[in-house]
Amino acid sequence: MTRSAPDQPPSTRWQDTDEADCRYASRALEVVGQRWTPSILLTLARGVERFTDITAAVPGLSARMLTVRLKQLEDGGIVDRIVIPTTPVSVRYRLTPRGVDLLEAVHPIAGYIRRWEAAPDRAAARA
Repeated sequence: MTRSAPDQPPSTRWQDTDEADCRYASRALEVVGQRWTPSILLTLARGVERFTDITAAVPGLSARMLTVRLKQLEDGGIVDRIVIPTTPVSVRYRLTPRGVDLLEAVHPIAGYIRRWEAAPDRAAARA
């Protein structure tokens, strides 16, 4: 995707964007848009690696849902599951380079939400 300078009007800034770019963006949003996924990614980025520690770090996240999300993230190449052959067996989870890159892409989206949720016209509409 080729981007124009940010100071150009939107009509020209996105002229080189094609349908493939939209499909890629939709796929990324499907991954990070699943409930609990951003919190799990952030927890892993902060260095938490053990299943029970991840559950404890994300209030409201059940063990069952964490199992489902970690499996999805592992299948997507976003998280590595590392089995340490000890007695008892120990398992650690870590972000892959792809997972780190995905987490970096979430930051601008969070900034967008933060800006628009705090906008005066938005606050007035909620009142």
